Amino acid sequence: MKIKITLAFALLLFTSLTFGQIKEYSYKRELLGIQDQWHKIILPEEIFGKLSPELSDLRIFGITKNKDTIEAPYILQIASEKTLQKEIVINLINQSQNSNGYYFTFEIPSENSVNQIQFEFKEQNFDWRLVLEGSQDQKEWFSILEDYRILSIKNELTDFHFTKVNFTNSKYHYLRVLIKSKKDPELIVAKISSNQIVNGSIRNYTIHSTKIENEKQNKQTLIYLDLNTLVPISKVKLFVNDSFDYYRPVTIEYLTDSIKTQQGWKYNYGILTSGTLNSFEKNEFIFKSTILKKLKITIENQDNIPLHFDSLQVKGYVYELIARFIDPATYYLSYGKNEDEKPIYDLDRFAEKIPNTMTQLNLGEEQLIDKESVKKIEPLFQNKIWLWMLMAIIIVLLGWFSLKMIKQKS
Repeated sequence: MKIKITLAFALLLFTSLTFGQIKEYSYKRELLGIQDQWHKIILPEEIFGKLSPELSDLRIFGITKNKDTIEAPYILQIASEKTLQKEIVINLINQSQNSNGYYFTFEIPSENSVNQIQFEFKEQNFDWRLVLEGSQDQKEWFSILEDYRILSIKNELTDFHFTKVNFTNSKYHYLRVLIKSKKDPELIVAKISSNQIVNGSIRNYTIHSTKIENEKQNKQTLIYLDLNTLVPISKVKLFVNDSFDYYRPVTIEYLTDSIKTQQGWKYNYGILTSGTLNSFEKNEFIFKSTILKKLKITIENQDNIPLHFDSLQVKGYVYELIARFIDPATYYLSYGKNEDEKPIYDLDRFAEKIPNTMTQLNLGEEQLIDKESVKKIEPLFQNKIWLWMLMAIIIVLLGWFSLKMIKQKS
């Protein structure tokens, strides 16, 4: 009898706490189309403003036919692109020069195609053009690149190198590079590789407002970008509307917090990345995915005139959940709980067993989770008077059963 009462009380306590779990969150969306054990869930962009900064308050709860609450495990993934680089062993078999410049011929003892050469020269300051050709027998040469520009600037203020040559996949036994220079480039090394890019999933986010300020005193251009809501950002691209060559240090920051003082609002920014805005590359800056709403871009003009911009792009990788469903139930994606701890699931240790392909679930409309039921349950477990009363009843019952058993033995 004692065992039955204790088990009944424990079951009541466990069931009440389990039902309370989903009620601890602010929002839920029904997961539609569950048919298999594994499914993918794409997080919509409007959800990020309601999540904790660490995304630790994401849960998948299911309600069974018996009204029991269960939890489905998941793995959070960022659908970023990946570059698979394979360096190819090459031989420099010939160096020569003529009135056109300096030639370097490489033998590629491999059947793999290549698409990149990374040069390193002894000369630290140069601005050269090169020609890249390919051949199978060194008799007939085919053009791969014409008039490709490489550049290096190194001084007390700058250390910039643009010596990476990208081209379409080429499968030749020999590659020949002509560097149009009047003096010996003094090649140190050339690394040839085959790069395969695995595309990710990325979103273009709408910029709500753009503000550009040219500060003559500080010789800077400041660009302020305001997005519609908090979203995960990983790329910023700037389109410059100037035909002349330029080379400007740039820093990209995001607003971390703001404080209202007697002098007005004070804004604090965290650095996302820094680099060089230049006329040689596509001016796309990539950094660790960060959830933000406001961006600040600082361009150091030095003694140059400010640049003019056509447009700017802000992009971010798609966030997705890989979830496992075992028990039949009506499942909801729940979120919106302050100071929630990140869940720990067994899936994290067996990620290699997750299938590569799975269907994507649709999300229902966002619903506010009613907190009234939580308020009815909370006094039973949080009010100290009720807790002491329950403990007293349990102690009395245990004492009565103990005395009864002693009497029976006597």
